[in-house]
Amino acid sequence: MPRPRTVEDAELLDAVLALAHRVGPARLTLAAAAKEVGLAPATLVQRFGTKRALLLAADRRGIERWTSSFARASADTELGRVVEGLVVATDGIDTPEEMAGSVALLQLDLADPEFHAATLEGARSVRAQIAAGLAAARTGGELRPETDVEALAVLVETTYHGSMIGWAIHREGTLAGWVRNQAESVLSPWKALTHP
Repeated sequence: MPRPRTVEDAELLDAVLALAHRVGPARLTLAAAAKEVGLAPATLVQRFGTKRALLLAADRRGIERWTSSFARASADTELGRVVEGLVVATDGIDTPEEMAGSVALLQLDLADPEFHAATLEGARSVRAQIAAGLAAARTGGELRPETDVEALAVLVETTYHGSMIGWAIHREGTLAGWVRNQAESVLSPWKALTHP
């Protein structure tokens, strides 16, 4: 009979992802990851095999959290839910150094086909959720009737990605506040003058 797991995969992968954000994926070792979660390195090898496989699993866990951010967002309006969904997606990144680690992990997402496939699927889901929120906002009278929600969704998604880098460079306020301000700024010209 197998021994029960002392650390569930979701908890373990969240911790490994946080460690990758702090130190970068290149400096993350199986020993450091094991120490982070209170397990023996051999246990991680048994469960994941290699550092690459562990990083891929952690990256996929991060993508799951990213794509579920809109479901976890709370706001009183459809536009508010879009903005808050983007803000919730930044959970776990509180310092410019953690953003640097996240960007280093993004390098893997862009260069390695297996990492990229998961990231692309996640990005498509996020863009679709943004577009759905914008379409609901247009239907509800929050956005001007002529708003091209598909084009605006691409712009909002691009603003989200760029705002994280901008915050890490300028280091003004919090990442959540910076992303919120940038998203609201890009949406502002499309808001209906009056809505219910």
